[in-house]
Amino acid sequence: MRDWGKTTRRRAAVRMGAMLLGAAALAAGMVSPSAAEKIKVAGIYTQPIQQKWDARLHQALDKAAKAGEIEYVFAEKVSNTDYVRVLREYADSGVKLIVGEAFGISREARKVADDYPGVAFLMGDPFKPHGKNFAVFDNYIHEPCYLMGMIAGSMTKTDRIGMVGGYPIGEVNRLFHAFMAGAKAVNPKVEFKVNFIGSWYDPPKAKEAAFAQIEAGVDVLYAERAGVVSAAREKGIVAFGNVNDMNKEENGTNVVVTSALWDMTNAINHAIALTKAGKFMAEDYKEWTMMAKGGASLAPFYEFEDKIPAEVKAKVKALEADILAGKFTVEINDNEPKSTF
Repeated sequence: MRDWGKTTRRRAAVRMGAMLLGAAALAAGMVSPSAAEKIKVAGIYTQPIQQKWDARLHQALDKAAKAGEIEYVFAEKVSNTDYVRVLREYADSGVKLIVGEAFGISREARKVADDYPGVAFLMGDPFKPHGKNFAVFDNYIHEPCYLMGMIAGSMTKTDRIGMVGGYPIGEVNRLFHAFMAGAKAVNPKVEFKVNFIGSWYDPPKAKEAAFAQIEAGVDVLYAERAGVVSAAREKGIVAFGNVNDMNKEENGTNVVVTSALWDMTNAINHAIALTKAGKFMAEDYKEWTMMAKGGASLAPFYEFEDKIPAEVKAKVKALEADILAGKFTVEINDNEPKSTF
């Protein structure tokens, strides 16, 4: 017959030993008490998650969820008028980190953060961090945009490049200016036609704007918005993509030379780690969206690999290395860009 008292004492001893080992490991700094903790994180998006800006946030959070780091919930197509209510509902539900966008409702979102000091807020926002728990980010992918401009400036035969954007706000303006500067660096004669369509998602309108630019003589397009690639395909010219890999994700094969990519994975992982450790703070995540920290990069050239002059690719590669090493700084210019012809 089994000695149940002896068995119980043995189990207790094993548990005590495990606890002592765990305590020793913590004291030695080997593990964090929160390292294996899965926290609840919410994403709140004003657009459908298919819209590429919000898609980059959703993809980064979804990666963390699939890796077992977080429990992820989200709401999409949340209007600005309803945004504060959704923020509060998630904060009340036990969410530890909220990722979203406060463009247009910055003041209201900050008030919510003040009311929930135990919740971390990482919000797309053009203004400064707030309080102790309201961190901000924007997409600073101007560095790969400069590199794209170098390639575009070397490929145009008419010395005219078209650019179609959503709205003339900082996050778009800085990309256009960087692209233009890169093109000018290799081709001082190049001129630009700039148009904004007044929408974040209106492919037909973007396509019509691109058609008008092509009629004006441009033979290279910067597709900041969806719809431009379609126009380039129909007219037989090349384009450069923005935020996502438009060669693969927006039917850009044989049209999109490369794209300036935005990747929020490292930024999101940083926020999650800080939240788990109880060290989240109000900071600007600007550097986490740039090349040095993996937040921005240049997409592959795919079928254009052999169509770009070797000397141009060499210059781009060398400058990319300088950017990563901190030897070259791409200027940030948030002023509205203007057409030059």
